[in-house]
Amino acid sequence: MTPVDARLNHIAVARRTILESGGAAHAGYLDGWIERSWKRCLSIGYTPQTAVEFAQISSQDLRRVDVENHELVHAAKPLMEKLGRAIASTQYFAILTNAQGIVIDSNGPIDQIDKRAKLISRIGVDLSEKAIGTSAIGAVLKELQPVWLHRGEHFFDDNAAFSCAGSPLFGSRGQCIGMLDLTGIMAPERPELKHLTSLTARTIENALLLQQPHQLLLRINWPGQPLGEDTDGLIALNSDGCILGANQTARLMLPQLAQLNNFNMHASDLFAMPFTMLFDTSRRAHVVIEVPLWSGLRLIALALRPENERTNMHIRTDSANASHALRDVEAEMIKQAVDQARGNIAQAARDLGISRATLYRKLVTGKSDKARKLLN
Repeated sequence: MTPVDARLNHIAVARRTILESGGAAHAGYLDGWIERSWKRCLSIGYTPQTAVEFAQISSQDLRRVDVENHELVHAAKPLMEKLGRAIASTQYFAILTNAQGIVIDSNGPIDQIDKRAKLISRIGVDLSEKAIGTSAIGAVLKELQPVWLHRGEHFFDDNAAFSCAGSPLFGSRGQCIGMLDLTGIMAPERPELKHLTSLTARTIENALLLQQPHQLLLRINWPGQPLGEDTDGLIALNSDGCILGANQTARLMLPQLAQLNNFNMHASDLFAMPFTMLFDTSRRAHVVIEVPLWSGLRLIALALRPENERTNMHIRTDSANASHALRDVEAEMIKQAVDQARGNIAQAARDLGISRATLYRKLVTGKSDKARKLLN
């Protein structure tokens, strides 16, 4: 038996065991999330033989969905077109849905002669789990993780020709706003497409964040990692240092950002330094600094104003250089604060948001050579 035949045989055994006999899948025959999806479909009262309609929502609902998802579609459009070109020879095409599984865009080699392809790629068609059973679309929106499923892993018999990969899309405040799907019809199995959807989904999220109005973009990464890539954590701030949004990578680096969907947050909630230092470094071209976290960990960061953030940057740095840049900025801030306070250390410390003892220690312990000179 070939690996392809063995794979299809495993799926067939799982279907008989779970859908016909009500048992549990053999270990390794089926991913747990597929079994959970199948059982949700059974709990609704569906059977695998139930006909799938691929119904579109009403014109009124379609207008509402179009308005609600305009920013997502706009941010994703260039990336959907690139994705469509990348998969042009694979028999797969791309589908973008909102958080309810309604198709809001599609791209790629969609065979309009094939009724199945035409039906599922229409704008406004409902591809949620409740509407079409187990699919990458419904599963991603339920599980909030990338998935791959092939042929008979779909619940309904009508969908047994499909193979699909999908990844969730998260908004700038951490909420699920939709998903990206790649679907093939009677196509060879391509589980690597799950990785492609994941990468593209992250790039779409970054584009969506960048088109949100903001005064400062903070690119962050761990020391020793490159900055200026799609793999950066991104945090958008307003002029007061309030956090307007962040991408999924930033939320992994800074778990506190998980609260952003429910509470307003400030840069000072994340970074153990005056937030104004971030704005000061943005005035200097591509200065990477090391930023301390309240946990004791440190990140490297590049603070960019909107007019500079789309510059093609591929920056590598080391901790020594980043620390040096941070000391220079810190020294300049201290000098400005002491000058503005006319030498009054207590007033300068209050203006900087630190204690007098901390400021005095920075001036005398040699942490900043430039600042230490202020005492001379």
